[in-house]
Amino acid sequence: MTTPSYDSATPISAKSLAIDLLSTMPPRHPVPVGALVRAAVILGVGENSMRVALARLRARGLVRSDERGLYRLGPGAQPVNLHVRSWRDIEERVTSWDGSWLGLECARGAGSRQAGLAQRLLGFRPLTRGLGLRPNNLEGGVDAVRHRLQSLGSDTNAAGLVFRLDELDDESEQRARGLWDTETLESGYRETRERLLESEARMKGLSREAAMSESFRLGGAALRQIVLDPLLPAPIVDVEARRQLVSAMRHYDRVGRRYWKDWAGEVVELEQSPAAIGGWVANPNTLSAPAMAGQRRREG
Repeated sequence: MTTPSYDSATPISAKSLAIDLLSTMPPRHPVPVGALVRAAVILGVGENSMRVALARLRARGLVRSDERGLYRLGPGAQPVNLHVRSWRDIEERVTSWDGSWLGLECARGAGSRQAGLAQRLLGFRPLTRGLGLRPNNLEGGVDAVRHRLQSLGSDTNAAGLVFRLDELDDESEQRARGLWDTETLESGYRETRERLLESEARMKGLSREAAMSESFRLGGAALRQIVLDPLLPAPIVDVEARRQLVSAMRHYDRVGRRYWKDWAGEVVELEQSPAAIGGWVANPNTLSAPAMAGQRRREG
């Protein structure tokens, strides 16, 4: 049997796991705590850890319990969750690139942490201190980016000014194109796609519980890579390699649904399978994890 290409022994945060599982369910479909505990055990998280995590997440407004023992995603988790849910259509967010850039004044102070999360999710990287930059290839341009920053929880002051830049000088243009480690991004597209294909073939011979665990871990890692991708245009990055990864993940998600479809105790039409979940809603600091390897460390 092929050795799994992800670290199956890596501990999973009970908080992230709770958010991830609840994120797969329709908004008005609560999940019994027993189902959350059973899924947690499959993934190596103890019952007590899951119950404590639910209590803490409820206090933060990330989950809610309208009835005793039943949980669903709370309003505090919705902005990032909605962004994550759109991963299947991620290529529809980009347009052809005319060579211009989107600039973002990176404000500091109150709310700057949430603003930083939103900026990362939209692919901005710092060109200079206080100035974030990305190619102007997102559908809707400046207005759409302003709206998405706000929808991700950044108020106007924290998000900063968003504007278009044209005709950078040659030195700034060269620096701008080097803000992303495109070699790492492109190798990541190819390697993750291969891992998904290998895992899909391997899961046919696994027990249901083992397939649930593998699809959760590998699918979640692939999804983080896709959702945190800066969506760079050609010729900066190999766009076709990115498209192939997204296509492979769509198929992997469908496979994952087969193993997870009744994890909550009954057959529910999942909005996404636990093979396609995020994990940073409860722990935004995971943005600095390997999923962000595509950024050159030139900040500061």
